Amino acid sequence: MKSEVGTSQCRKQSLIEDARKEVSELTASDPMAETSDYPDEGSSALNIIFTIRKHSASPLSSSLKILEKHGTIIHHIETRPAGRYKKKGEELECFVKCLIHNSSICSLLSSLKKITDDVKVVKDQKSPSFPRKVQDLDMFQHLTVKFEPNFDKDHPGFGDQEYKKRREHFAELALKYKEGNVIPGVEYTAEEIATWRQVYKSLSSLYPNYACKQYLDTFQQLEKYCGYTENSIPQLQDVSNFLKERTGYKLRPAAGLLSARDFLACLAFRVFPSTQYLRHPSAVMHSPEPDCCHELLGHIPMLADKEFAQFSQDIGLASLGASDEDIEKLSTLYWFTIEFGLCKQNGSVKAYGAGLLSSYGELLYALSNKPELKPFDPEVTAIQPYQDNSFQPVYFVSESFEDSKVKLRQYAVKMKKPFYFRYDPFTCSVEILDSFQKVRTALCQIKDELRSLCSALDNIC
Repeated sequence: MKSEVGTSQCRKQSLIEDARKEVSELTASDPMAETSDYPDEGSSALNIIFTIRKHSASPLSSSLKILEKHGTIIHHIETRPAGRYKKKGEELECFVKCLIHNSSICSLLSSLKKITDDVKVVKDQKSPSFPRKVQDLDMFQHLTVKFEPNFDKDHPGFGDQEYKKRREHFAELALKYKEGNVIPGVEYTAEEIATWRQVYKSLSSLYPNYACKQYLDTFQQLEKYCGYTENSIPQLQDVSNFLKERTGYKLRPAAGLLSARDFLACLAFRVFPSTQYLRHPSAVMHSPEPDCCHELLGHIPMLADKEFAQFSQDIGLASLGASDEDIEKLSTLYWFTIEFGLCKQNGSVKAYGAGLLSSYGELLYALSNKPELKPFDPEVTAIQPYQDNSFQPVYFVSESFEDSKVKLRQYAVKMKKPFYFRYDPFTCSVEILDSFQKVRTALCQIKDELRSLCSALDNIC
């Protein structure tokens, strides 16, 4: 097992493996397509939706125990505020995609109805839904329940009731958050600050020799304006304001890991979901999931660079309405670039990926002579196998962020989708171009921008 500071393989498993499951496991037969409610033999893939009261005792945990008792294999879980009770914030709608033996279906649904409301089985959507405007992200913050201290026995905090309680506090803050709200501030404990201090000191000693120039330049600004010190954990709202001024990116609090599709969709609107909790103090050198050390030290400095911010958004835009197969490939691209990317600068190879810049061990390894380095090529990178329990044997090196952006856009154009769309940066919304008038309006706007640019160029020359 490797020793490192920062996230391990968690982000990858959230993005790539969840996307892969949607391609393979989740394409099982649709039980609602049969003439009867369920097939007579074998097992069925079910999509179950039910509503739970958030103020009841361990509502989600109790539901999961019922699913486990009936022998279900859970592939995916999502939660969101129930529409009818949205203002009160008292109810949570849960979506579960699972595999279950047909003989247990009736019993499962009956048991769920005893502790939850509005239990129903629904069909898979033929076309993946996606947010059309930034406000829609409130309804697409679906959580993938894994690496959680309440559900994963291998989690360092599994037996620590105080840590679980603290995590529930952070989750509640995130789930109540709505687009446009101020991100709630957090008063971190002495123990949490001690964890941050150890991670911060260990990593900041490596940055001058291993991080790319863009990262180093921004890191200095974060120390100056956003409270980045070894003795204080930055507040997300301060960091979000910093990013908004520089690249238009902003943060929103996340209760945990998101599904691959939902996470990438956030990037399309220049929104980065960030956790506020810290890893368990017994495992400071190894986190089984992204925590704020990973987000604040790994991701934030690079999101303040304009070219990198555009590259990140382009991956997100490519994901909107994409097939499950393409989501898997985009997740792999994300993993080998935004998480574990390297780049050339002044004749040397430097790190820009957040997974490297928040991982003491892998940062040293990636820039040693041990791994194989390949030039970034989306066609190759998107299908590159990855390692779960060790450092990557292969890393991809970008010539520049501009070069990577051009290559990514060329790759995205080849992706087959049932529609074309345009992102409007002024309204932070996506418009489906399904009529001649919409295309014509978009072209007129582009022409106006080109005239302004040409006039500016004439004045300069």
